[in-house]
Amino acid sequence: MKVGLIGCGGMGTTHYLSYKALSEKMNVEVTAIADCRQECLDKAAEVWPEATKYHLGMDLIKKAEVDVIDICLPSYLHADHAIAAMEKGCHTFIEKPVCLTKTDCDRLLEAEKKTGVKVMVGQVVRFFGEYKYLKKVYDEQKFGKLKSIVMNRVSGDVTWGYEDWFHDINKSGSVVLDLHIHDLDFLRYMIGEPDEITVNSTTFESGMPNQVITSYKFGDVFANVEGSWDVSSKMPFEAYYRACFEEATIVSSRLHSPHLTVYHKNGTVEHPELTPEYEVENTSSNINIASLGPYYSEIKYFLECIEENKPVGIAPLSEGTKSVLLALLELEQALSK
Repeated sequence: MKVGLIGCGGMGTTHYLSYKALSEKMNVEVTAIADCRQECLDKAAEVWPEATKYHLGMDLIKKAEVDVIDICLPSYLHADHAIAAMEKGCHTFIEKPVCLTKTDCDRLLEAEKKTGVKVMVGQVVRFFGEYKYLKKVYDEQKFGKLKSIVMNRVSGDVTWGYEDWFHDINKSGSVVLDLHIHDLDFLRYMIGEPDEITVNSTTFESGMPNQVITSYKFGDVFANVEGSWDVSSKMPFEAYYRACFEEATIVSSRLHSPHLTVYHKNGTVEHPELTPEYEVENTSSNINIASLGPYYSEIKYFLECIEENKPVGIAPLSEGTKSVLLALLELEQALSK
């Protein structure tokens, strides 16, 4: 299976390293790469030296003979490239957020319907072991019913984007669509659509939200979720949740080891053992991501869906667009205050 990768920066690096690891077990290779920055192309070519280089993603889509196109561009460029890839007849992987507007959600869904190719969105939290564990015990009601959940996803100020695109709300959608969308997407995946949402926010000096704290109600379950780009670039990245069930409370924190702890009602404490299918730490992406494991797993899943001609069930385009629509509703609330 031949892959064309568009965008070889931070997230693109995570993807082409994952494809390299997967190529040892699957019939897959990256045969075309695109980036407007020569240094990023050269760095990717060190891993995939036989890949044809393009400076423009649209040129790769038009000229490269590939089966899959993987889009790791800044968010505002996702929709047009993804639609062009689908219309070329290529199965398409799109990093999150899949797009930034309702109009583009509709355009993407129409292109998927028209072309019949397989499309997946990189809502990678659905593939993290701590979150998979939480969904499993929720589905099985292992600890009784869920009563409440608190989630945080906090990062230092995002200073690594090409031409500072993160700080342009029309290009990133702010912290809401870029970072917070991970947790709202996971809540939707686990519990369903919220009945009520209330958003509070802070902003950068520009007026763009850099922190949101959203309260959700899902029937009798409530959730408080924070997403934040701190004013300091030195704030360590943290992804955290505390889920309170009838019989136990589960705490997950990326800043603590072990990452996952279950505090049982009877006073016992358990550290469930997570067994990722691939676990390599790599900091060459120069972003706040070191573990390749979940990215390896989501890409592997997508490739298997293609090979076995089965529907994309875990993070399909329809789910990616629903999470964008909820994020847009939250952003509207944040900007109105």
